[in-house]
Amino acid sequence: MSASNAVAADTPRTGTSGSAADLTARSGPGARDGTTGGRSGKRKLTGREKRNLRVGLLFISPWIIGVAVFVVYPLVYSFVISLTQYSGMQSPTFIGFQNYIAAFVDPLLHTAVGNTVYYMLLAVPIGLVVALLLALAMNRNVREVALYRTLLYLPSLIPMFALSFIFIVFVNPQYGIVNQFLGLFGMPATNLLGDPRYAKIVMIVMAQLGAGNAALIYLAGLRNIPETLYEAARIDGASRFRQFFAITVPLLTPTILFNLITGVSGAMMVFTEAFIMTDGGPDNSTLFYMLYLWRNAFSYGQLGFASALAVLLFLFGMLLAGLIYWLSRRFVNYDVSAG
Repeated sequence: MSASNAVAADTPRTGTSGSAADLTARSGPGARDGTTGGRSGKRKLTGREKRNLRVGLLFISPWIIGVAVFVVYPLVYSFVISLTQYSGMQSPTFIGFQNYIAAFVDPLLHTAVGNTVYYMLLAVPIGLVVALLLALAMNRNVREVALYRTLLYLPSLIPMFALSFIFIVFVNPQYGIVNQFLGLFGMPATNLLGDPRYAKIVMIVMAQLGAGNAALIYLAGLRNIPETLYEAARIDGASRFRQFFAITVPLLTPTILFNLITGVSGAMMVFTEAFIMTDGGPDNSTLFYMLYLWRNAFSYGQLGFASALAVLLFLFGMLLAGLIYWLSRRFVNYDVSAG
């Protein structure tokens, strides 16, 4: 039994939904062309609607001002600076698109992009699965569920910089608990952060400790699934495995999409753990895009080049988000709203 069939069975079939005002609007003179008067192509706002519009704009004006000052202006200014040679100590010198040309032929930037994509391709899918498992555990109907939710969410409250220092102790080759655990299986002590093969893996594992935030969003999505769907599935003899893949996963796809977008955005801007734990090493194996951007801006004094990197990251992020939204039309199911 699929989720869509179950939802369809659960949806009233009378066809009489809607208020009297809605029915009046549908049969009114403006029903065909979507206007109030039914003759003109553009409906004029009434005095009350204009007043409501002004009040609405007044209420959201702090948000509009904040976006203009802290998002739009820095973005435009960053693009302007990216066209200059600027160290922050003297006046910018216009050099056109030379910073962008230098970025495309910079081998260290290619390494940073490769590390970031590697991190993104592993950390984001693993994070989605870990967060979903945490949410399913939080959704269990047991007496101690509040305690379990607190314990599962607790690691998400630890700041990333503090978590980085903790992980440095955990993976210490002499006394770290990770190497002691691996030693139980006969594996030799390894300097995980000092080996280019394992340094990124350590950071991907560490990122999963922050899965509690995504798990809470999953939990809200799970609570939004009508219980009647599971009851109908059980009556049809569907196993728990079948219920999970035919009801839970399809109706959680909007939540999965949200967590996917936020996860990709976070992976693109991974910085703190690499800066604290390895400073991009060993052998540039943890030199992520944001760390390389930060180095150019504040270590090398190349603010123009760093601004070009920021603009390229913004454009890539927008392109990736657009691609994900376009692909989401193939797998996201919003039928839960009909339940």
